[in-house]
Amino acid sequence: MLSFVGRSIIQKIITLFFVSIVSFLIIHLAPGEPSQVDPLNPKFTPEMVERFRKEFHLDKPLYLQYVYFYRDLFTGKTVSWKDNQSVLRKIWERFLNSLPLFIVGTIITWTLSFPIGIRAAIFRGGFYDRSTTFFSYLLISIPGFFFAYILIIFVVTRFHVPVIGMETFGLGDASWLRLIMDRVWHLLLPSVLGATGGIAILSRYVRSQMLEVEGQDYVRTARAKGLPEEQVYYKHALRNALLPFVTMFGLILPGLIGGSVIIESIFSWPGMGRMAYEAILARDYPIILTVNFVSAVLVLAGTFVSDLLYLVVDPRIRL
Repeated sequence: MLSFVGRSIIQKIITLFFVSIVSFLIIHLAPGEPSQVDPLNPKFTPEMVERFRKEFHLDKPLYLQYVYFYRDLFTGKTVSWKDNQSVLRKIWERFLNSLPLFIVGTIITWTLSFPIGIRAAIFRGGFYDRSTTFFSYLLISIPGFFFAYILIIFVVTRFHVPVIGMETFGLGDASWLRLIMDRVWHLLLPSVLGATGGIAILSRYVRSQMLEVEGQDYVRTARAKGLPEEQVYYKHALRNALLPFVTMFGLILPGLIGGSVIIESIFSWPGMGRMAYEAILARDYPIILTVNFVSAVLVLAGTFVSDLLYLVVDPRIRL
């Protein structure tokens, strides 16, 4: 088991190194140069451009720019070109904003998808199965931004409460309990919106996987022994159907960045996805490269978590 974990860590470190190189090269293959100046902007002079190039090592060869960038990143010296603030500090602040949105949405998705999918597989072809299939495809087909606006209009007109941003404006002198409840309320709507599509897709996967293992010999043997249906489905069938979902669970970590761009933009939530989108528009290369690197770390961390969960779910790996 330790050799399996050790090999996994070494492979992911090597992968992260090559991903950092590829992402750095792709950014620099974009049209234009980082120091390219708008000729209509009178604030920039050739002297300022040259000082800018030297300050950020843009006058060096590409491989030296790579070394300097990641050296400054790991030592906390990399700053944003847009506002000259520390990149790591900005990402950490946005990460803390995106984390509760991600955690609540993930909990809602995974706690509801499995009961819905398993029950649909048990009552295959019945009214419940047809109803969940219809609503799943409906939620998958509706664009997220359209459904978000419908939900916002309904909540605002029905309950007359604010839903935009992380907190209600003007609550500075309110009690701590009211501040907490206000933050929870602002967190609830985007989390539910982010979970709807995930529930629709994941419940379909759970249903199909349960139907696939239902015809296996060990399930028929469990039924032949006279075990209750709940034990047959939840102890024997579900455990053997979990392997694909272990992989999916490990790959949800990048949702901290990429999966929340639309939701954060609609609800004016200052998270990582929105920051990455604004950095792309502003061509803020340090932010873009750092977000790419963090995304790669999240993907590899997620796959490592999947490897550890495989040890729990599949005894063959432990052997």
